[in-house]
Amino acid sequence: MKHLRPLLLLVFLGWGSAVVAASAAPDAYHHVQFAQIAATALAFIAPRSLDAVPVRQLALWGLQGVASLDPRLTVEHRAPGRGTADSKAGSLVLLLSSGSAAAREIFARPAPTDDDAISWGSEGAALTQAAWDASDPLRRAGQMRIVAAFFDEIFTHFDPYSRYVPPAEAAADRIRRNGRGGIGVTVETRAGAFVIAAVQTGGPAAEAKVVVGERILAVDQQTIQGADQQALTALLAGPDGTQVSLTLRGRDGKPRNVTMERALLPPETVFAHSQDGILIIRVSAFVANTAGRIAQEIIRASGDGVGPPSAPIAGIVLDLRGNRGGLLRQAVAAAAMLLSEGSVAITIGRDPAAAHDYRADGRDLSSGLPVVVLVDGGTASSAEILAAALADQRRAVVVGSATLGKGLVQTLAPLPDGGDLVLTWSRVLAPRLWPIQGLGVLPQLCTSMGAAATARQIEQLGEGRQPMLAALIRHRAARPTTPPAEVLDIRAPCPSGEGNAHDLSAARSLLMSPSRYATALLPAAPPPSRLGIAAPVARPVTAATVTMGTGNARSARSQDLTTPASVSD
Repeated sequence: MKHLRPLLLLVFLGWGSAVVAASAAPDAYHHVQFAQIAATALAFIAPRSLDAVPVRQLALWGLQGVASLDPRLTVEHRAPGRGTADSKAGSLVLLLSSGSAAAREIFARPAPTDDDAISWGSEGAALTQAAWDASDPLRRAGQMRIVAAFFDEIFTHFDPYSRYVPPAEAAADRIRRNGRGGIGVTVETRAGAFVIAAVQTGGPAAEAKVVVGERILAVDQQTIQGADQQALTALLAGPDGTQVSLTLRGRDGKPRNVTMERALLPPETVFAHSQDGILIIRVSAFVANTAGRIAQEIIRASGDGVGPPSAPIAGIVLDLRGNRGGLLRQAVAAAAMLLSEGSVAITIGRDPAAAHDYRADGRDLSSGLPVVVLVDGGTASSAEILAAALADQRRAVVVGSATLGKGLVQTLAPLPDGGDLVLTWSRVLAPRLWPIQGLGVLPQLCTSMGAAATARQIEQLGEGRQPMLAALIRHRAARPTTPPAEVLDIRAPCPSGEGNAHDLSAARSLLMSPSRYATALLPAAPPPSRLGIAAPVARPVTAATVTMGTGNARSARSQDLTTPASVSD
């Protein structure tokens, strides 16, 4: 993403401020804006996609998608010497058929060279203008549908996760990823009053010492008596950096006024509690502050880093069940806080900026406490990266079922229409060099076969035998070239399933028995051979980075995404 700004400058150079807002006339065709969208996308995709595809081919796919909105339209690229408007690169032609008559050319221009994104964007916009002028179905579809059709056809030739995100959906995704302006409180209605039910760590309300249980009497000196929850939420929210004043009443019955500055607050994704000497941390997704929040909970459970903890913690459970992923670097940072050294994840892509060897280089915030990671069939992408890293480095035991197997990384580019382009640009390898894509994480203690099978495995671990050992060794020996049929066979010993009540009790049985836990860990292994894998750029990640550098929501747009298409990035 570091290369995006000069790329956009190049694309927009010469068009100046000619961007036309689609919202001004939603059914009109905006030639200049379409050219900008197409050129920006083509220039972004061509050097970054997992497999090399020329700009010309990308553009032709997109224009064929536009033509698919009217069956009478056909887009052709004719070789040199075959077109009425020719160049060394051939010609770009749009045909319109009418009944039984032969199709006639309604557009013919010399084709740009194979990798000229700006010219292909410009010529593609001109061809689309000709199609618009000649086609009632295109005019009925409108520009937004035309743009969507352009990208739909391109991405049918890619993986399931690369996609175009329309403006409204993109705006909502940004809020989910980066947060919205607010003060960081959860409010409930109790006996007709609005009561602070939760205060988000690190948010404006926490800094202003707002506490759970206080009642809200007024917002900006306006009484909220008679207001509903939706109206109160609207009053509390607002642009980042603006101020809001609350009148609160605490348990002492005295009102007080507190003024806060709204901030971008990512949604809360980390929920922690201690039970029977075990710190249980549930992580629902990886957003801009997730790693920092995990670090806070580990440090808090250890006595806030000052003196011994008041209630000693025997181990940690990281509950990643149902976690569909999020920001890659947040998962990497979360792994690094539990590792003092070693590889966390390796990403491989054509673009040098997509290739990284993420390595822990700091200290284990938990001081070596045993860790169990809970997973299920809904655990995906960034969550799988975290689980794989801790398991491969013998830092955790994974309990549950085989995970989804989503090991592709997406990068994001904003488009001139306000939409986003989400493009897969790298594959993820775990520290032992097996691919997460397709394989997923195979647990060391499988709970998806039922309570009786889980109990037998725990008993065998207590006897010093690891029943999953052969399956785990085979799983870790897989490589990106492993055939799909073999991948399915490798996953078979622990079928994917939903998390169940046995998971946490199984985790507890491991954490309370050092011998069972030690037997469940993966066997030590020499560093795997990287033969045939290009050396990526080493990216050290430290605990200091986690606790100090992960709270800036504004940096999230430049981070890689690893979430499936069905979930916000």
